[in-house]
Amino acid sequence: MPREETPSMTVQKQKPYEYTITYASPKKAKKRLWFSSKETSHLTIAALLVIGVGLSIAGFQNFSDYSMLLVFIAVFAASFFMHEMAHKIVAQRKGYWAEFRLTVMGAALTLLSIISPFFKIISPGAVMVSGYADTKNMGKISIAGPTTNITLSAIFLVATFLVPQNPSMAWVFVVCAALNAWISLFNLIPFGVFDGYKVFLWNKTVWGLFFAVSVVLTAISYMLIY
Repeated sequence: MPREETPSMTVQKQKPYEYTITYASPKKAKKRLWFSSKETSHLTIAALLVIGVGLSIAGFQNFSDYSMLLVFIAVFAASFFMHEMAHKIVAQRKGYWAEFRLTVMGAALTLLSIISPFFKIISPGAVMVSGYADTKNMGKISIAGPTTNITLSAIFLVATFLVPQNPSMAWVFVVCAALNAWISLFNLIPFGVFDGYKVFLWNKTVWGLFFAVSVVLTAISYMLIY
């Protein structure tokens, strides 16, 4: 009688504000978007950290219109959270447990970015996914975040050229384009716990295409800034 093999189950288990990858039985999750109270508290702290970085960057620009400053901060924070929520939505629709969690190192680097004039890293946490980790599904969950940022970056770049008569608005658009391009590029690094590693394992062609687009968008947006 042939031996029956038990499929591998991958779970990202968290320590206090950290996580590691181990093996366990999959958890069942409802195929709908939901947030726990713990996740909501982590998202609130992460939002404050990201907004702090946005304010520190905005300090280099003399905004004559405070409404424009509010637009910049809102778009700046949304760029990070839309990336994370894209992961969450795709994962939960596939029936996985998926929640945002702060990480000690990420939160510390983001906090440092608020006070440093040169060092800017926006990574207070990430969406943790638990369930049967088939390579294809994990690849699709992982590419959802960078796809969101690439789309936003392209939209903001186009918008930059539509408002040449408004320097403040053009600056907001080009910085948001650069931010989204950088978030996508950074997360597509094909190593460790980055999205890029899981996408690379799933489909190298998809990874290469998205990585190349991220490089181009990053280069264009940064040239427009400087």
